[in-house]
Amino acid sequence: MSTSGLDVARVRADFPILHQEVRGRPLVYLDSAASGQKPQAVLDAITHFYAHDNANVHRGVHLLSERATEAFEGAREKVRRFLNAREAKEIVFVRGTTEAINLVAQTFGRKHVGPGDEVLITELEHHANIVPWQMLCEQQGARLKYVPVDAHGDLVLDGLEALLTPRTRILAVTHVSNALGTVVPVKELVRRAHAKGVPVLVDGAQAVTHFPVDVQALDCDFYAFSGHKLFGPMGIGVLYGKKELLEAMPPYQGGGDMILSVTMEKTVYNRIPHRFEAGTPDVAGAVGLGAAIDYLEALGREAIAAHDQALLAYAEGALGSVPGVRRLGHGQERSGVVSFVMQDIHPHDIGTILDREGVAIRTGHHCAQPLMKCFGVAATARASLALYNTREDVDALVRGLHKVREVFA
Repeated sequence: MSTSGLDVARVRADFPILHQEVRGRPLVYLDSAASGQKPQAVLDAITHFYAHDNANVHRGVHLLSERATEAFEGAREKVRRFLNAREAKEIVFVRGTTEAINLVAQTFGRKHVGPGDEVLITELEHHANIVPWQMLCEQQGARLKYVPVDAHGDLVLDGLEALLTPRTRILAVTHVSNALGTVVPVKELVRRAHAKGVPVLVDGAQAVTHFPVDVQALDCDFYAFSGHKLFGPMGIGVLYGKKELLEAMPPYQGGGDMILSVTMEKTVYNRIPHRFEAGTPDVAGAVGLGAAIDYLEALGREAIAAHDQALLAYAEGALGSVPGVRRLGHGQERSGVVSFVMQDIHPHDIGTILDREGVAIRTGHHCAQPLMKCFGVAATARASLALYNTREDVDALVRGLHKVREVFA
């Protein structure tokens, strides 16, 4: 059943993994915030590359290398269009959001952050957008500061001007909270940070799946996302950076295609984006990511976003009918995630019982322990929604939660 203009039944038919039973029951997959499933078009693209075009890129003059290079750089152009970046050279292929943030921290960060300087993040962040900055601050003698969250899960922006000081060297912020689904007003944060001369990195891992992202409209300086959350392969991701910033940044790793020339005395580094892509890249991963982007754009990004919002509203209402369930996160704008606790029942027990019913959710701290501390919990149960989920999936979740109540009655 569709909750919007999206033909969800047709979408589901494109995902082979959904058509199976687990524990003797039809699979209900509600863990896409951790990793999205892959449509057949992505699987076919990866298989075709390895079966027909497999070769290293940029270095060979034979036909397979030419085809592999064309496919790899073609995927880069697809990502450019997907994010509306100005130029393909602003797109760097990495292993995922985590590596993208580490790259910025250890290149831009080490160049610009010194003793007594400050890095500003928020209490909504995934560990991937906390730990690299902690490491940088420890290395450089800098200070890490946080924008707090309120009881609804929204950022408290009243004190942002005071947090953005003359010593602030970068603001790093999530676009959508993986634990609560809060959609952060990134454009406003970028505007206010830029007014103080502070560049902004955005962790877009949870955003690009659910709604269109335009990096030029946001005017962010860096944007990162992971392919596996976007229904593409694991092990591939993207760092977008404004050209002038990337060109001024030192390499992240040495060797392979990040060089123009090497002597025993000196190395001349390659142009961007290749300067940041040392070694043999994940060409098949990039091809698969390009296929995932093609798939999403064929469905229509606006239709996907409408489906997301309609299904999220249905899920929040349905969970409200289960006695003992308390949702965390009531932000002004939300996307994709319903996070909850259930009386005195540990989230891991909730997840285990749901698994027996064929329902896959995520339980734990969701790599957001500081945020869990803000809400006074160690862990939550999290159901995350995607373009292939239906109201029937939500209904199965609710039935499973009633089963949890029966077990612990």
